[in-house]
Amino acid sequence: MNAAGPGVFMAIHTIIEPFRIKTVEPIRWTTRAEREQLLRAAHYNLFLLPAEDVLIDLLTDSGTGAMSTRQWAAMMEGDESYAGSKSFDRFRESVQGIFGYKHVIPTHQGRAAERILFGVMCKKGDVVPNNTHFDTTRANIEFVGAEAVDLPIGEAREPACVHPFKGNMDVTGLEQLIERVGRQHVPLVMMTITNNSGGGQPASLENMRAVSAVCRRHGIPLYLDACRFAENAYFIKLREPGYESKTPKEIAREIFRLGDGCTMSAKKDGMANIGGFLCTNDDVLAQQEKNLLILTEGYPTYGGLAGRDLEAIAVGIEEALEEDYLRYRIVSTAYLGKHVADQGVPIVQPPGGHAIYLDARAFLPHIPQEQFPGVALAAELYLEGGIRSVEIGTLMFGAAAKMDLVRLAIPRRVYTQSHIDYVVEVILEVWRRREQIRGLKLTYEAPFLRHFTAHLEPA
Repeated sequence: MNAAGPGVFMAIHTIIEPFRIKTVEPIRWTTRAEREQLLRAAHYNLFLLPAEDVLIDLLTDSGTGAMSTRQWAAMMEGDESYAGSKSFDRFRESVQGIFGYKHVIPTHQGRAAERILFGVMCKKGDVVPNNTHFDTTRANIEFVGAEAVDLPIGEAREPACVHPFKGNMDVTGLEQLIERVGRQHVPLVMMTITNNSGGGQPASLENMRAVSAVCRRHGIPLYLDACRFAENAYFIKLREPGYESKTPKEIAREIFRLGDGCTMSAKKDGMANIGGFLCTNDDVLAQQEKNLLILTEGYPTYGGLAGRDLEAIAVGIEEALEEDYLRYRIVSTAYLGKHVADQGVPIVQPPGGHAIYLDARAFLPHIPQEQFPGVALAAELYLEGGIRSVEIGTLMFGAAAKMDLVRLAIPRRVYTQSHIDYVVEVILEVWRRREQIRGLKLTYEAPFLRHFTAHLEPA
């Protein structure tokens, strides 16, 4: 070892995983002929594929990560008592140590927290602004008759534009919306960190402070969709002046002090395979939320989760803030983006924290929007190399879609650098013959969240 100490490794450019592998899971190769048959059987919807027939699964980073030895050890301490579990006490203490909110309400995943929050706070005719709502957030708002409004900054709608904080909210647009619809019709404002639908882009603390100030001035609660809070905190450390010497945990605490509560899917930066929570500082609201929780999820000290899951989350949210892990996570994702973008592949720039987003409209300009260029591109990546991804565009959001993207979401601590190099090769091969790809048409759609179950066929 060089006498300069551990810091010497920062001059080395090879990306290594900051962990060692103790167990392995085999993945199965398929032939292109097999994949063609499998894709037809799945009606060209990658959600409907059997997971065992996927080689590299980048459909989502939600609940697909690998847990650490510390998490597995903590699970053995799981207290499965129905009420008053010790595991809940440890879970609550860990969450409050980072998020700082008075009430911590466990749920089985993030969308359950959303459903309870909007079910209690929203009614028909209300409007909920966000930098950009993700699919379940939007659907849960619309389910109660409210309107979900996206207010991203202008740069966020331009995939090729490079901006350090494309997850920022349009503060002027927020002011104008509140003035137009009336404060009484805006029960809360949300910010999604990082902004998943907008390319996994972070929001700055400066912008969050400005949004918080607008909310305070109008007496509107601010809630954070905190699924990828650790990644957002690390981007702030890297990109926002004045935070270079702050730890991700210190930055996260500063973020959450700006809000009145949050929803959280612990399947992302909770580093767990299941679970989530809803937080608030409002005593009255918390009681209403707990009443609904009991009706639909479970008692407030387990909320639909096993005690062992609460233990895994309590450890996981701390591990998600470790700088060695975050450095690897952000650099590894950027590596994928850089290596395809350098060859001309259009992506959302700069690369996000948890995923690379291919710009399907620019990748396949010959496919019209109504023929779902994002779905067509995702299908082609599977045919070429057995890679599963997800469309974020016209199929997912319908007429509200401003872009057609293909998200390649990287599960936490699962794939190695060789896997990422393979993904690069597959994308570049599809790019080379992109003009041969054809669009798709719908043959079945559900009334809500149609992308999960839709059937399609070649147009």
